[in-house]
Amino acid sequence: MTERLQIKTDLLKQLEEKGMKHQHYISLVDDYLKLWDVKNLLFADIKKRGVSVPYDHGGGQSGAKKNDSVAEVNKVSASMLKILNELGLRGANIKAVEPDAEM
Repeated sequence: MTERLQIKTDLLKQLEEKGMKHQHYISLVDDYLKLWDVKNLLFADIKKRGVSVPYDHGGGQSGAKKNDSVAEVNKVSASMLKILNELGLRGANIKAVEPDAEM
């Protein structure tokens, strides 16, 4: 089972346990998962390009500016938390994968 599917399954199970089976609530879980996808893309961008990105000021001048993905990931995460809060749900019960100690 993919991580995304595991999260969806867990959140839908929590809704069912609360008796919240209406389509409106299920749609909010889908919105949460779309934001989860966006959050992962933002983190991938930060990992690839870093927190600062090259910037061409024009006229041969260049420098660095902050990666907009850093601010956006905070906004997306806040929106995700609002959805969970509105539904009265917890985050999915997924165990974090610990990196190898030898790395």
